[in-house]
Amino acid sequence: MSQAPLSIQLDLAIIGGGVAGLWLANRAKSAGFNVALFESKALGSDQTLASQGMIHGGMKYTLAGALTGASEAIAEMPKHWRACLCGEGDVNLRHTRILSDHFFMWSSDDLGSKITGFLASKITRGRVDQVHSDRRPPLLRHPLFTGSLYRLEDLVIDAPSLVANLAHNIEGRCFQIDWSSAQLNKNADGEVSISVNTGDQHIQIHAQRFIFTAGKGNAELLRELGLESPAMQLRPLQQVMVKHHHPFDFYGHCLGRETTPRLTISSHRLPDGGHVWYLGGSLAEKGAQLPADELIELAKQELQELIPWMNLEGAEWATLHVERAEPLQANFVRPDNAFIARAEGASNLLVGWPTKLTLAPNLANQAFELLQADGITPSAGTGNLHDYLPYAEIAKTPWEIAFPPAISAEEALALRFREPDEDDVE
Repeated sequence: MSQAPLSIQLDLAIIGGGVAGLWLANRAKSAGFNVALFESKALGSDQTLASQGMIHGGMKYTLAGALTGASEAIAEMPKHWRACLCGEGDVNLRHTRILSDHFFMWSSDDLGSKITGFLASKITRGRVDQVHSDRRPPLLRHPLFTGSLYRLEDLVIDAPSLVANLAHNIEGRCFQIDWSSAQLNKNADGEVSISVNTGDQHIQIHAQRFIFTAGKGNAELLRELGLESPAMQLRPLQQVMVKHHHPFDFYGHCLGRETTPRLTISSHRLPDGGHVWYLGGSLAEKGAQLPADELIELAKQELQELIPWMNLEGAEWATLHVERAEPLQANFVRPDNAFIARAEGASNLLVGWPTKLTLAPNLANQAFELLQADGITPSAGTGNLHDYLPYAEIAKTPWEIAFPPAISAEEALALRFREPDEDDVE
């Protein structure tokens, strides 16, 4: 006889292990909910670890010369994140690495970008400081730099350490789910559940609320349930990665004539200590559909024009396709805020997109408002998944994948400190 199905009852079942799902799971655990997170690939894969890690307060949305809904909605986000990084916020991020406690906006020396920078600084007075020539970062201290430079009181975090910190906070609650042996179900009352066949055990997972935070995967999850709303749009990007030999870490936006920064640069380290610049902004948007080699040539031209004193001879280049998932908007405009809503046609399902890394806390706040409105409260739950599903691992960064080391970081460290052989001793 086949074994009877094992029934697991959760308060919250979160599907999607990026920053949105992890942040929400952290909040849920702190609030006493019996919560489990399910990830089909690896924690942080796709959109989260493809982020440049910039926790901004909307400054780049002022480039059109007026404060937008988006810039006002996220103005308090850097303050919120700073509190969490100090262990004083709603999520404990004390073990998250800060790459920089500020970043820059700079203009090239053409008139259009100078005017854009001037407008951005004037209407956000108190939130942007102009940088004098003797306080420039090393990258922009060259005599050939003749543009304007502003310092933003925002910050840049290391996305891999963020994912690791969030996952550690909820250790034992992040599970790997294989959709080839698991299935989403919806009964006649619209109640969603998951059935999992581990080979030895058939499991039925129920929850007061399922919450989809799987980025672009939300659409496929909804389709499996025969649902279409809330609908999604994708904003395709193609980022450029440059492995170089310069010791300059830099984080900033170059302003152009458009409302999107002409170029965004963030700096990252490989496990072997190598330096990588990660390039976004208009370059990534316009290059979304270009062949990789054409986009790399365009990136080389941009860097040659904007920072011609930097010699990138011998640098290694790669690109990364990213599809930023957002709730569907009229005329494909950018959403002003994080988004989460009840799914139409399901009685216990919420679907959300943070739209930006910065807004992950905002999505969690909205989720808790919906849970409170629906009267969802913590319970003891029944059963556990620890004996049946493996724990989810953390994904590699795009630059680790693009530029694999000739030897591992452990091997490199061992070589540095190895004991001398007899042949080494004269």
